[in-house]
Amino acid sequence: MSAQVEVDKQTMTGGQALVRTLLDQGVHTIFALPGVQLDGAFDALYDAQKAGDIRIVHTRHEQGAAYMADGFARVTGGMGVCMIVPGPGLLNASAALSTAYACNVPVLCVTGQIRSDAIEQGYGLLHEIPNQLGMVRSVTKYAERAITPDAIPGAIHNAITAMWEGRVRPVEVEVPPDTFFATGEVEIGEPVGGKIRAEVDPDTIEQAAKILGQAKTPVIFSGGGIIAAEAWDELREIAELLQAPVIPTQNGKGALSDRHYLAQSQYAGKDLLAEADVVFAIGTRFSDATTFDWGLKAPGRTFIQLDIDADMVGKTYPTTVGLVGDAKLGLAALIDAIPARNISRPSREEEMLTRKEIANKAMFSVEPQAGYGKVIRAALPDDGIFVGEMTQLGYYSNMTMPVYQPRTYFTPGYQGTLGWGFPTSLGVKVGAPDKVVFSINGDGGFGFCLNELATQAQHGIASITLVFNDGAFGNVKRIQQEQLNGRTIASDLKNPDYVMLAEAFGVTGRRTDSPAGLAQHLDEAIKANEPTLIEIKVPSMPNPWKQLGLR
Repeated sequence: MSAQVEVDKQTMTGGQALVRTLLDQGVHTIFALPGVQLDGAFDALYDAQKAGDIRIVHTRHEQGAAYMADGFARVTGGMGVCMIVPGPGLLNASAALSTAYACNVPVLCVTGQIRSDAIEQGYGLLHEIPNQLGMVRSVTKYAERAITPDAIPGAIHNAITAMWEGRVRPVEVEVPPDTFFATGEVEIGEPVGGKIRAEVDPDTIEQAAKILGQAKTPVIFSGGGIIAAEAWDELREIAELLQAPVIPTQNGKGALSDRHYLAQSQYAGKDLLAEADVVFAIGTRFSDATTFDWGLKAPGRTFIQLDIDADMVGKTYPTTVGLVGDAKLGLAALIDAIPARNISRPSREEEMLTRKEIANKAMFSVEPQAGYGKVIRAALPDDGIFVGEMTQLGYYSNMTMPVYQPRTYFTPGYQGTLGWGFPTSLGVKVGAPDKVVFSINGDGGFGFCLNELATQAQHGIASITLVFNDGAFGNVKRIQQEQLNGRTIASDLKNPDYVMLAEAFGVTGRRTDSPAGLAQHLDEAIKANEPTLIEIKVPSMPNPWKQLGLR
């Protein structure tokens, strides 16, 4: 007769079960907005926060809460957690969840529901929407509902396990309000260990190693998958082994320091690609429009792709060899396999430094973006963090901003979510309180979530927000002027006095209209280490892609 295993169960409410599970999973910060469907959860959080076990950063909008969880996850490399009410609350957060989904960010969204006996009954209860689980599955990797207190730990465990397996993406767990207040015998279970790494098939490693070892002019395209896999050391090693220039995507910047001679810009990438006999793409979908006309499908070119997601391999461009698995493990295996097959390779340092110099001369001719970009880079420490936006300085910086360390340059990726930058930067600063954090915004995008100035002030989040004010949705207006015969419509903006606005919320406000003035304000703001907004008055800016011949 087999011995029975003793199970450690405790009597607790659903709210207590949720909080205890999150604590056991290593969660000590939650970005949240309370509401009646979450009362039982917040009542349990009260005790945890009072004990100093958890910090609640409450926001002014559900979108802000989910964006902040995104920023927190990106900078820490761990999981970001947000908690919001159902229905309109979850719908408000869906833009942020879609961005985390696009950028492979580990966010756990805990959501309320209506009363458990009324779900899908159509009574019209507060915050009720049909098929909430089905809706949120469009912007998450996994979603589950827990109806009883004892089901909550398992639902959280299932969601986190799914989140960390394969391509990392956000997940959701929803709990009805009566479940948070109900009492049951609950077993918390063991915490999830973190990212689950997948080995790459040895046969495909062998195929790729033979091709890469014999390549004469290989080029590496490095995406956000390198950052997600923490494979930056392996990237540098294989680049040096092959003497292959590395072209980063916007979310791959910093994986190889821009001080390294093999780190090249997107601007230099077009010419490097034209000369390449082998292209090695790592952790990127090649969804950036900048690369669409670069001739990746040119006859005779060999294309090797390494990605954690089998569905992505060969999806955008046909591959000669497709490697499916974790970037860190895959690159490590290639580093072991290539030397025995590698041709003799002289250093390309002198050549690559010359290419950098030529590229920089062209890129830094784009004004006024270049002047402001240089000031921002000079003020930002090597480990300081740049949070971009869908704005002129953001677009320009994606192509030109030198980045020296991983997890210091963040964008909304292919989702292109206007308004993402400012609230995300607050989550970044919460996750990295000792780092300098710059948020780069246009006046259009900043208006989406400017109410989170209240959150910044209330929680003392000392990030520095730059608002470039040209009085318009600048990119939209320029397109209308250049491509639609000057028929501008719905693109001009009526803006507040941003300095007065910031100070009304309790945030220090500053203003300038020149790179020199910005340099002074950034220096003073970094020294002050307080919540700060700097308004920069700017004219309409030229099209950087057109001026650089990238599109």
